[in-house]
Amino acid sequence: MTRKRLTVPEPGVRAVAHEMAYKLACDQLAAITDIEQQCRKSGARYLSKEKVIIIDHIYRSYKINLPHGEISLVNSEETVPVRDKILILHYFTRAKGTPLSGKIITYKELKEGINYYPTFFKRAIEPVVNHFGDKPQKLLEFTEILGGHKSDYGDTAVTIAAFPYVPLTIVLWQGDKEFPPEGNIMFDSTISDYLPTEDVTII
Repeated sequence: MTRKRLTVPEPGVRAVAHEMAYKLACDQLAAITDIEQQCRKSGARYLSKEKVIIIDHIYRSYKINLPHGEISLVNSEETVPVRDKILILHYFTRAKGTPLSGKIITYKELKEGINYYPTFFKRAIEPVVNHFGDKPQKLLEFTEILGGHKSDYGDTAVTIAAFPYVPLTIVLWQGDKEFPPEGNIMFDSTISDYLPTEDVTII
C-alpha cells in the first residue's frame, strides 16, 4: 500500500500563519500599559475619547481600535489586508522612539540581512530596477504621489516614509550599452528599533 503524503495548499497555510501572527500582535498591543507613550515613540496619535490610535503608513492613515487591535483605513471602507495589519501592529508595538540617525544602511547590514538578502533582492530591489531603471523620472513622479522627496544618492534617489520613523531610500544607477541599470533600497540605521528584518522585507 502506497502511503500518500498529505499536503495543504500554500495559500491556506499562509492565511493561517497570518491570522496567528495577527492575533499575537494584538496580544502584544493589549500588553502595552502606556498607550500615549507608545504613540510618542512611534509617531502615532492617540484619540483618548474614541480609544483609537491614528498612524500613517506610506501615504495613508490607519485607525487602530483599542483594546482588541482592529485596524481600518481613515475615511475609507476599503478592507485592510491582514498582512498590512500585522505590519502596522509590529511597527507600533516595537517602536522605541529612537531619533533617526541620518546614517543610511543597506539590507545586508541588518541582523540576518545577509541570509535574507536573495529573497529581498528578488521581491523588492529587482522589481524596482526593472520598472524604473530606464525611466527614473517615473520614480520621481511616483514618489511625489506617495509624499516622498528626492535624495542625493546614485544617479536618481528618492525617500519615502513607510512609517513616521521608517524612511525608505530607493537608489537607481543608470545603465549603459555595457551594463544594465542597478538599484538598491536602503534604510536609516535605526530601523531595527522599529521593525524586525522579516518585516523590512515585506515593507
